Amino acid sequence: MNRLVEAVAPARMGVGFRWLVSAAWTSNIGDGIALAAGPLLVASQTDSAFLVALAAMLQRLPWLVFGLWAGVLADRLDRRRLMIVANLLRAAVVGALTVVIATGHVNITLVLAAMLLMGVAEVFADTTSQTLLPMLVRPADLGTGNARFQAGFLTANQLVGPPVGAFLFAAGMAWPFVVQLVSVLLAVLLVSRIVLPALPDAGQVAGARVRDDITEGLRWIWRNPPVRTLALVVLVFNLTWAAPWAILVVYSLDHLHMGPVGYGLLTTASAVGGLLATFFYGRLERRFSMATLMKVCLSLEVVFHLALALAPSGWAAIVIMFVFGVYAFVWGTVANTVRQRAVPTRFQGRVGSVYMMCVFGGIVAGNAIGGVLAEQFGLTAPMWFGFVGAGITLLLVWKQLAHIAHARPTDDPAA
Repeated sequence: MNRLVEAVAPARMGVGFRWLVSAAWTSNIGDGIALAAGPLLVASQTDSAFLVALAAMLQRLPWLVFGLWAGVLADRLDRRRLMIVANLLRAAVVGALTVVIATGHVNITLVLAAMLLMGVAEVFADTTSQTLLPMLVRPADLGTGNARFQAGFLTANQLVGPPVGAFLFAAGMAWPFVVQLVSVLLAVLLVSRIVLPALPDAGQVAGARVRDDITEGLRWIWRNPPVRTLALVVLVFNLTWAAPWAILVVYSLDHLHMGPVGYGLLTTASAVGGLLATFFYGRLERRFSMATLMKVCLSLEVVFHLALALAPSGWAAIVIMFVFGVYAFVWGTVANTVRQRAVPTRFQGRVGSVYMMCVFGGIVAGNAIGGVLAEQFGLTAPMWFGFVGAGITLLLVWKQLAHIAHARPTDDPAA
């Protein structure tokens, strides 16, 4: 057991990291269960495809509305306390939803309201959580730390959680949300054990207006070319990725004729590929520079769209999705590590919130584009859009990737 703990959370990274990674994995179990149970609950209350889609959108919309505010609070307040409060509010919503379901008073309006409120709470919890790792570990260990978080997400959120959530929902509509509630509360308990260093310039930041803090954060990003360019890459590549992903189920059923089980294999292959990458990420980081890893991952993303567009069979698509899972894990770990190393502690919340807005903004726009393209030009049109869009973007930023990969914190990039 000691060897396993040391492998997952090395002692050199500190006790605080062990509490943090334990909380993240625990929370991911609950989120993974809700990933399956949430849509099943919505579908049990309505036959409207619009309302089903609306439920998914309501969980992403808060990022675009409250993302910048969440970043300001994460930079102003005690981050550990803010994360605890946000998760307790999320637990309160899940608890209320559980009671409503158990008492037989559930309806689609209450479900949609709960989805929206949970989305708001997650904005503040997730924005704050990503600021804790750089405060607890050395810059040299950020890659290892991010890899552990990604591994927890893939294992608990993507592989284990959804089937467990579906099984619990079949056993009783309220059960998956009971388990999610317990997971959130346990994560809160684990986070409460973390001891953080004092936030620099906390008094000065707290005395400013929220609007001024937002402006300062956006100005810092704009004046820092590596961080600014990486944000644009994240936005565009999420947009081009989301276009084909939005119609993946229809692509697999009607274009490749894989059937429901085949579609499930596509998403599972992606998660398995990512899980495999967790075992050799450390060796990749030691052997290759961050710039090389970024270039390879983004190049594979371009090829990914082309390969899906030309895939001759379902089995070929499964292999493609497996490879996607491998390099997507590496990219996510590298991108987070590079950003965290480049951003001063007092800006981590605001910069991180902008990046999350780029992620979800790109996904929302990409989903809409993918649907329109598939409707007008065929099911492979979103893949061709992704191939061209990602390829052009990569050509434009290729030379800048080396500067992005090795950027270091500066309080005044313009100086």
